[in-house]
Amino acid sequence: MKYSIFKLEFSTGVHFGKGLLNDSQDTFTADILFSALYIEALKNGMQDVFYQEIKEENLLFSDALPYVGKQYLLPKPCVYVEHARQGDSEEKKKFKKMKYLPVEKLDDYLAGTLNPDQNPMNEFGKFEQRTLTSVRREEDTLPYRVGVFRYQKGNGLYVLAAGKEERQLGLLEELLEMLSYTGIGGKKSDGLGKFTLKHGTGTELLLNRLQKKTGRYMLLSSALPRDEELDAVLEGASYLLDKHSGFIFSDHYADEIRKKKDLYMFSAGSCFLRPFHGDIFDVSEGGRHPVYRYGKSFFLEV
Repeated sequence: MKYSIFKLEFSTGVHFGKGLLNDSQDTFTADILFSALYIEALKNGMQDVFYQEIKEENLLFSDALPYVGKQYLLPKPCVYVEHARQGDSEEKKKFKKMKYLPVEKLDDYLAGTLNPDQNPMNEFGKFEQRTLTSVRREEDTLPYRVGVFRYQKGNGLYVLAAGKEERQLGLLEELLEMLSYTGIGGKKSDGLGKFTLKHGTGTELLLNRLQKKTGRYMLLSSALPRDEELDAVLEGASYLLDKHSGFIFSDHYADEIRKKKDLYMFSAGSCFLRPFHGDIFDVSEGGRHPVYRYGKSFFLEV
């Protein structure tokens, strides 16, 4: 596979839902990216090609992960690590709070020698609340609050992509470029989620890490094994599960807005002794067309 790193430099705040309108996450998962890209593909008649390339694993991508300045961050591996100051309760809290590690510090973390005070996410950005108004009738205006995350200058998100050939990576780049103008996340109509797409630079360490072989596989994407893969995958695994749900925003699916089927998926950072493929899952329920959720795996060995 050929690899590319796409940087999303946000020019606006973002709203990535986490259950409450007045809150926001600072990253988003691969299934959210797939849905946004699929909508862009639909606008341009590219949806069948995009779907098929991913279904056949000619194109895969990670969650949107943080970069801070020139540092690319990876999910903290979901493995037991005995740290140098094991009995220090304050240090335990700092490690528990830590969600991402610079790629150059991954081996230090696994060896138990990482200093948790050196957490680049402390300078990643800031959360705020924005007050917007909803107009029901001309004389009835209701204010409400929306959670917004703003990245500090020089920080943002990146997506790791793997393509069988350059043309698959070119397809992804084309769709990401279209998405940069539309925006990603919630409240795009209020100007949130806009970004500039750039190719990652200074990525040699990260790309070399993708080639490293250790026999333990860490997910860089939220993913779900196929039924026939599940039993083998769970043996010796250490993982976290997240519930993925949401509403179907389609004018053609049904006469009213309906919810997608809930799926529990392995989170990025989950570790396995055996890799798995995952799939694209249909999460529709009784509507007029399928609704897809991306659950393909993207692994890095740790």
